Amino acid sequence: MTFEIEVGERVRTVSVQRHGELLHVTSDGRTEVVDAQRVGDGVLSLLVAREAGGARVRSVDVALATTRVPGAWDVYIDGRTVPVQVRAAGAYGRRRTDAAGTPGAGPQRIVAPMPGKIVRVLVKPGDAVVARQGLVVVEAMKMENELRAARDGQVREVAVAEGQSVEAGAVLIVVD
Repeated sequence: MTFEIEVGERVRTVSVQRHGELLHVTSDGRTEVVDAQRVGDGVLSLLVAREAGGARVRSVDVALATTRVPGAWDVYIDGRTVPVQVRAAGAYGRRRTDAAGTPGAGPQRIVAPMPGKIVRVLVKPGDAVVARQGLVVVEAMKMENELRAARDGQVREVAVAEGQSVEAGAVLIVVD
């Protein structure tokens, strides 16, 4: 199956083929082997290797985005959150926008990508935030992940405290 994946303003065509339990994902002439496991509703955990039996394996977590835009996902990689849009290759249509023409209208709900512990809360209600600003740090599987704002806004709610345990998909912070 072939998909178009939009990251920022860049669109990549990605081919995915199943080989037994694994996926072979090809983009820009490079194939990676992916072991994908569903770890919750709308949450996936991926182990990505450059080639079959490759020594370098990277862990990537993926969760349905809270923007309610079809095909919108948040990818958590190397402590960063990368919003992506996935659609079937050649799909007809335009990205959804609000009246002002900005993608992803409505409140941003920052959610835990997997079960973990809140290490640091970097904002408080009323704080103004800019796109890609760190909001909260979650420790999961012995790794710290800084979850960031997808766009500019103002913190409406902080639903967690440092030291608190959270489940996958739990709303941590809401930004208007």
